[in-house]
Amino acid sequence: MNFKRTLLLAGLTALVSQAHAYDPKATIADLDGRLAKIGAPRVEGTDTVGGKEVPALFFGNRKINNNFDVVDGIRKDHKATATVFVRAGDEFVRVSTNVLTPEGKRGTGTQLARNDAYAALASGKQYCGPIDVLGTAFDACYNPIKDGTGKVIAVSYIGHKK
Repeated sequence: MNFKRTLLLAGLTALVSQAHAYDPKATIADLDGRLAKIGAPRVEGTDTVGGKEVPALFFGNRKINNNFDVVDGIRKDHKATATVFVRAGDEFVRVSTNVLTPEGKRGTGTQLARNDAYAALASGKQYCGPIDVLGTAFDACYNPIKDGTGKVIAVSYIGHKK
C-alpha cells in the first residue's frame, strides 16, 4: 500500500510540475527575472546580428546580442521557445533566441511580425495569448522591456507549442 501511495504521489507531483512548467506567464516571469538579475537594460552602440546592424542591447555589463545562455536556459527548464528582441526604429529584431528557422539556424536578425503582440508592445503593454511563429501555433507571452526613462527599448518573449 505504501509503495502504491508513493507512486501516486510521485505521479501527481510530476503533473503539477509539468502544469507549472507550461504556464506562459510563469515562464515569461522566469525569463524576465533571469535578465533582471544580470542588471538594468540599456541600449549602447550597435552590433551585427543575423547580418543586420541593430542597437546593442545590454543588461548590466552583459551584451545580449548573439548571447544565448539565458534563452537556452528557458528552453531547458520550461521546454519553451524564448527570444529577446531589441527595438530598431519601428521594428523589434531578434538578437537572442532559441527559435529556429526552417533551415535549423537561430532566427537572429528576423523581425517580430506585425500582429496583436506587436500592437500591444508598441504601446508599452504585455501580450499573452495565441500566436503563430513561422507557421507553428504557440501559447505565448511578450513583455516590453523599458529603460530607466520608461521608453520601450526591447521585448522578451516565450512560447509553448500548442
